[in-house]
Amino acid sequence: MNAPAAGPTPRRLVALQPIWTTGGDLVGHEYLYRTDEGEPAGVDRWPPRLQDEATATVLDVIAHDERLPRYGSAFVNITRAFFVDEIALPVSPGRLVLEIVESVTADDHVLLGLRRMRARGFRIAIDDFEALPHQIAMLPFADYVKIDCRALLHSGAELIAAARRFGARLVAEHVSTPALVEACTDAGFELLQGNALGPATTTLPTCA
Repeated sequence: MNAPAAGPTPRRLVALQPIWTTGGDLVGHEYLYRTDEGEPAGVDRWPPRLQDEATATVLDVIAHDERLPRYGSAFVNITRAFFVDEIALPVSPGRLVLEIVESVTADDHVLLGLRRMRARGFRIAIDDFEALPHQIAMLPFADYVKIDCRALLHSGAELIAAARRFGARLVAEHVSTPALVEACTDAGFELLQGNALGPATTTLPTCA
């Protein structure tokens, strides 16, 4: 796909959304690219090159913005170019959890990249898991599997069983009500993320 003549310019504003254990302990945050106004940017609808730039911007902010918290895990959406080493990751493993976005499919180059990232000490998360064949192929490399809790209405136990196949920790996403908190806890999720537990915000937590 050819990139458009003009498009969104890189910004340095990120939002953080907390991720909690079902017991109420803070595990870390997902770091999300935002517009200058602090709104969601719809990055998943951008051409690949611009998605890469958004990812690079978030990683650079994590590496250099001293206002950010230095505790817990930092989950970041990562595009294919980083996994196949077309673009170098600018930060060391440390707290970073690399979230495989939905557009990344498990070809040989990606699977080799995941193996290489794990060998370097990076942790891997599969985002928006739906038990698609290419996602199943990536499961052996996953430390976390994130499932939109609304998908449980359609797939339920089968989806959870598939996600657990290689021992990854399960994260319920889009947990928007107390009833969903209870349902996801009962379903066996270890971690929860969603507005019921804390919205994504550009107001940064106090550093620790």
